Amino acid sequence: MFERYGHLFEHTAKRAAQTADRVCASLEPYCRTIVVNEADRFAKPCNIKCQISPYLWIAKRRQGPLGDLTLHEDASRPAGLLTGGIGVTTFRSIVFQAAHLNLPHRLALFYSNRRPEDAAFLAELQALQKTNPNHTMVVTMTDMKDSKHLWIGETGSINAQMLAKYSDATKGGIFYITGPPAMVKGLQAVLAGAGVHSDDVRVEEYTGY
Repeated sequence: MFERYGHLFEHTAKRAAQTADRVCASLEPYCRTIVVNEADRFAKPCNIKCQISPYLWIAKRRQGPLGDLTLHEDASRPAGLLTGGIGVTTFRSIVFQAAHLNLPHRLALFYSNRRPEDAAFLAELQALQKTNPNHTMVVTMTDMKDSKHLWIGETGSINAQMLAKYSDATKGGIFYITGPPAMVKGLQAVLAGAGVHSDDVRVEEYTGY
């Protein structure tokens, strides 16, 4: 039945994507990019990629991201945002929305990638740091030997030493982690080793990437 009427599902899904694009246009620059999981049977015929707000999903993912990450209300506590790769999508929404609403929260984004060429939203996130004094960004690269770009920032994985180096930006804060499950678990262990209570750690896992 799906094969017979697949074109109807495709048309409906594309119309939903167009509607989502219009919604997102009014919410930029703090909307997130959602890629519908190709493993999802409904999405498979049209392979949609669309822009939507952090609060609107046009299709249910088969897997991940899992969790419920929203910025805490207590502005006296900074937010430590730890991520790598496409996991930055969630935090892009948070930091741009915080800037748009002039929230007083101090935000420290730790963003890991293999190379600058692989770092999604890097330029706009770096630009935001120049305009929002509450936003601190620490970018690190883990595989610069294969890069054609010059890099003068941090290198290596996000670890206890790196967090300690920038501890003034996260002291007494609440930590958020996004990324692949293995990375999330590794960073949870790093925070636990640094004495951060599990109640002050919130996670969202991205699977299938």
